[in-house]
Amino acid sequence: MFKPKAIYFEKEIINYPLGKELMEKYQDIPKVEIENHNNIEEMRKNSNKEFANMKKNLIIGVRKTHKFVENHKTSDYLVPYTSSGCTAACMYCYLVCNYNKCAYLRLFVNREQMLEKIIKTSEKAEKELTFEIGSNSDLILENTITNNLVWTIENFQNAKQGKLTFPTKFDMVDSILPLNHQGKVTIRMSVNPEEIINKVEFGTSRLKGRIEAINKLKEAGYPIGILIAPVILVENWRELYLQLIQTLYEELSEKVKKDAFFEIIFMTYSYVHTKINEEAFPNAINLYDKQMMTGRGRGKYWYKNDIRSNAELFLREQMKKYFPNNKIEYIV
Repeated sequence: MFKPKAIYFEKEIINYPLGKELMEKYQDIPKVEIENHNNIEEMRKNSNKEFANMKKNLIIGVRKTHKFVENHKTSDYLVPYTSSGCTAACMYCYLVCNYNKCAYLRLFVNREQMLEKIIKTSEKAEKELTFEIGSNSDLILENTITNNLVWTIENFQNAKQGKLTFPTKFDMVDSILPLNHQGKVTIRMSVNPEEIINKVEFGTSRLKGRIEAINKLKEAGYPIGILIAPVILVENWRELYLQLIQTLYEELSEKVKKDAFFEIIFMTYSYVHTKINEEAFPNAINLYDKQMMTGRGRGKYWYKNDIRSNAELFLREQMKKYFPNNKIEYIV
């Protein structure tokens, strides 16, 4: 259970039931009042080596941005929702690029306002829409602090139409198993080889726990997606990802293997990641490989086209062998 070192809060949060609840829950934790969760000056001034320590703080505010962004992968819209950032410290996380702004966990207490907009948008639409509510946070992790995911599923079940989806790297799913979700919530579990989880995805659930969570969620009737993401081409990547696919084949339930879909995403890295990780995690592996990577926009890198194409071919071949009947939604 996450116990914050300090609470940074906007005073407006006490106008919301969840804000009052969190302030009561953490009444014994040191608190700092802030004007804006987007601009915490003492955080911005911290050095890169303080990254892991900043993750121990909890920021509580009111979300003011409610813009839906069109998406064309596993949802129709990316939706700002009840949290941003995370307590884990994956070395490749895109939020790390602005670590002193949003990589640490921020909770937003105006959940009623946010869910109401989703429901109104979905019910006005001519077709059934899917809303991605976890694109910049992990709602399974957040739920252990706020119970927001339970609240969301319970309150969304009465919407006339529409679906929700989110990804996770965590296995703490028991609280949502008994809920009457009506098949409206698709949960997508992100997986990686155990070696990469151990060396790169600090503070997340082990592979075994993630697979067990997938099986439990499917048994509870949730639609399931599996993200192999991000694919990181370390020296022995073929062996690692073959073992991962084999492990999934052996340990996923028959119900999961019947209709789960897959997404495969190659890692994108950056100069900022490199500088932060060098100072924050000096003993960790270096994910930047100048022999395999090329520039992708300002200060960003991804795998060279020929290397990526060969890796994609390998992964498609293995997926066809072990999961011939499961759809791969996309590989990027």
